[in-house]
Amino acid sequence: MRIDSLKTSPDRAGRYWVSFEDGSKLGLYRQTVEDFGLYTGKELSEEEYQQLLTAAGKMSAKMRAVRIVSASSVSKKDLEQRLVRKGEDPQQAKEAVQWMADLHLVDDRATAEQVVHSCISKGYGLARAKQALYEKRIPKAYWEEALAEYPDQWEKIEAFLRSRLDEDSDQKQIKRAVDALIRRGHSYGTIRRVLNELSFDSEDFEDF
Repeated sequence: MRIDSLKTSPDRAGRYWVSFEDGSKLGLYRQTVEDFGLYTGKELSEEEYQQLLTAAGKMSAKMRAVRIVSASSVSKKDLEQRLVRKGEDPQQAKEAVQWMADLHLVDDRATAEQVVHSCISKGYGLARAKQALYEKRIPKAYWEEALAEYPDQWEKIEAFLRSRLDEDSDQKQIKRAVDALIRRGHSYGTIRRVLNELSFDSEDFEDF
């Protein structure tokens, strides 16, 4: 397989585009270009071409993994599934995740702590924090440690209710505020106790 052209400058994603004699194109990162000593006019045997495709796929998965981790906190399982959804080969995605883990760039325990810290800062309740850990596909082995010192959210609930309700609020307005707090992961029992503390009537609400 002969290389018809090789771009001398990368695109915005850092890839150098190679065009082959059969009309196909391949985006390669600098390391792969250098590892295979590629240049315009070079002839590749079928074996070399297949090796190039494999190397390109592995590097693509690694670079995409780096971009995903740089943008948000992810678990290893979440990262692997994202790579596959983006079109990376499943085996190469698995290898890329392991490569990231070996470099300590993705760590499920650290990600669990980051997710919980984010939930606390947003004023979410314990249930919402557990949901976030589940959505991030954090292994349950790390949940207990990350949630061990989850703070009491009484003050957050009280501040939320004070911002939504006043002495003229009716039962419908109170119920909307309660529903919003439940969606944020707070327990119904605690919400009712705060309502009572603030002298809002919660008698019409059924116990959960």
